[in-house]
Amino acid sequence: MISLKDIANHCGVSVATVSKALNDHSDIGAQTKERIRKVASELGYVPNAAAKSMKTNRTHNIGVLFMDDANSGLQHDFFASVLESFKQGVEKEGYDITFISNDRTRPGRSSYLTHARYRRFDGIIIANVHFEDPEVVELVKSDIPVVTIDHIYNDTTTILSDNVGGMNELVDFVVANGHKKIAFIHGADSSVTRLRLVTFNKRMEEKGLTVPDEYIKESPYRDTHGAYEKTLELLSLDEEERPTCIFYPDDYAAYGGMRAISEKGLKVPEDVSVVGFDGIKVARHIRPRLTTYRQDTNELGKQAAKNLIDLIERPKTTLTQQVVVTGSLLEGDTLQKLN
Repeated sequence: MISLKDIANHCGVSVATVSKALNDHSDIGAQTKERIRKVASELGYVPNAAAKSMKTNRTHNIGVLFMDDANSGLQHDFFASVLESFKQGVEKEGYDITFISNDRTRPGRSSYLTHARYRRFDGIIIANVHFEDPEVVELVKSDIPVVTIDHIYNDTTTILSDNVGGMNELVDFVVANGHKKIAFIHGADSSVTRLRLVTFNKRMEEKGLTVPDEYIKESPYRDTHGAYEKTLELLSLDEEERPTCIFYPDDYAAYGGMRAISEKGLKVPEDVSVVGFDGIKVARHIRPRLTTYRQDTNELGKQAAKNLIDLIERPKTTLTQQVVVTGSLLEGDTLQKLN
């Protein structure tokens, strides 16, 4: 195995100079750094991760705790895109990622916190889990730097989609197109769901529009069958009472609703308009194109990476914060212009 001493001998410099050059210290000239790095590469030098860990007290490994009730795993369009952007962000800074198993049926499994300490994670990103789970709460309250996606804990950095701005923008757009009878099939209870639901009701009130209780339904996120069933309930209302537009918790659910509308012999958007919330890529290629709010998954992942690395590397000067990432309205073909 090639050592720093071998590189030093080839370059005619001290071991200390080689170390500083490879670690990009400012007191080593650019030409010297380039020459030493070139020799190190030619000799096949590989840094000793264990030695580096002992010296810096870091493993340069980040844990990822991710769970999906729909069992779609990394096929989950929204979070897969966020995590891919996060992965690229931390890898640029020299970190690797490791997924934390959430299989509680595994014999001898340890808690999330015990597992994180065993793996010596420098930090952890948490996304799409049961945030009230005692094991998750224990992990968040530990001394390990944590960043969460779309869930707010006290004294923890959170990266959020602009759920308030997104919902306001959707309501404004739908009302501007002449709709007054607007239903909302929202996702299962969570901080994001509550935020969207309150914003929806508040914005409708500000527009002087009434939302009947029967217009509000609940169906799990990414559950096309659940959305299908709830849509049938809305369509069973008398024609005069039936909503002209239905909001869905996400784009996948919206397609379940569109199936129910079609099976009832109705058309989208001529008879019932449909609005999603996600902006998944596939929705731009299916006809009719879905009117939805696109969440900026790339920026969400970048912000999660940046803020977690700041917490790891600059703990004395980094404050926990809520970072809100703005998305954009995507006008599709599923909203009828009534005016």
